[in-house]
Amino acid sequence: MTLEMVMPLHGLVYRLVVAVDVEGYSKLDALDQSLVQSRLSDVLDVAARNAGLDRDLWYRQVRGDGELAVLPTDADAAWVVAHFTEQLSQALADLRAAGTPLRMRVAMHCGPLTAGAFGLVGDAPIVTCRLLDAKVVRDALATADSDLVLVISQRLHDDVVRTRFHDLDPTRFRPTRFRMKNQVYSGYLCAGAPRRG
Repeated sequence: MTLEMVMPLHGLVYRLVVAVDVEGYSKLDALDQSLVQSRLSDVLDVAARNAGLDRDLWYRQVRGDGELAVLPTDADAAWVVAHFTEQLSQALADLRAAGTPLRMRVAMHCGPLTAGAFGLVGDAPIVTCRLLDAKVVRDALATADSDLVLVISQRLHDDVVRTRFHDLDPTRFRPTRFRMKNQVYSGYLCAGAPRRG
């Protein structure tokens, strides 16, 4: 889906943004990078489908080892945090069982954005990418038993996770703060699925 289909060219919209990134991608050779990209695409498609989400309706900005996606206006943020993340965790567990493990960080934030000449512009994509790229999040994945670490913004935690809709479990999230590019960011980390088990 094109950016213009997601939002007007000069209009500010409020959307859920999801970013993913694969651990250790840059250390791989070109063939393995290609295989990882294919596995990542499959995992995202399977997780979305199993969560009842249509990725064809998402605006997706591909990054070599990941993706930045804007979800449609009617996306239920609590459902995405709860079920999409749970299905991602399951798909990664299935890959590990098949002998082709993949580990990833996932970041989510709701906020304002618009279309720019080179892609997304605004607070939402910036905050989402800062959360995704934070050292504390990379470290959390490096030490996690799970193949997935989710980080969400303070706003998304307060507005969505604390509601406990769709069996979201606030106790599975731990607060984190970090400084990046002279700005302090607050978020919440969760290793594995964020729902009550």
